[in-house]
Amino acid sequence: MTTTLITGANKGLGFEAARRLIEAGHTVYVGARDAHRGRTAAETLGARFVQLDVTDEDSVKSAAEFLRADAGRLDVLVNNAGIVGARKPVGEVTGADMLTTYDTNVFGVVRVTHAFLPLLEASDAPVVVNVSSGLGSLAACADPSRVEFQVTVLDYNSSKTALVMVTSQYAKAFPTVRFNAVDPGYTATDLNGHQGTQTIEEGAEIIVRMASIGADGPTGGFFDKTGPVVW
Repeated sequence: MTTTLITGANKGLGFEAARRLIEAGHTVYVGARDAHRGRTAAETLGARFVQLDVTDEDSVKSAAEFLRADAGRLDVLVNNAGIVGARKPVGEVTGADMLTTYDTNVFGVVRVTHAFLPLLEASDAPVVVNVSSGLGSLAACADPSRVEFQVTVLDYNSSKTALVMVTSQYAKAFPTVRFNAVDPGYTATDLNGHQGTQTIEEGAEIIVRMASIGADGPTGGFFDKTGPVVW
């Protein structure tokens, strides 16, 4: 049985990825900051709940201890939890705004990955999927023909760029763990007021695909639904 943890899995892409992976036979742990919403989501899915606030070191450590006692290992980690950020024009974004966005979107991923690495290394085929965005792609944001070119958001976009590099560095440091970043595409979620052009089901597809790659899959890449992306 494949043991999988998904952060921010009480709604949106995380919830749908959990549903699909449970259908595929995974034992899924729903990580959520809000205990009520997390338990409700887990009960709906037929998953396990673990309280996990990616911005709180003690919460992350407690979640890792819980999984160690409950499962003994972790096969798949999906770092999905994220926030949209300050929603301010570039010139109005402060250092405090950047810290808040990075605390979830970048530092939160590092906190969770650091805490769960020993459990991942206990797996025969460990996989980590970091949910980034096309808005973090330097190539896409510099191409006037792409929709990403039109979106100028300092804190969110740059945090997703940083996450791709974080993923790359982990992949090089831990070659036995398949680390990859993914771009779900412009998906209708709470982060964009459900204005995205893709359904949740369409957006979750690349997360599920990369969570299922196994020991022979790629590592250190950035993928969208079409395959590897030059970021």
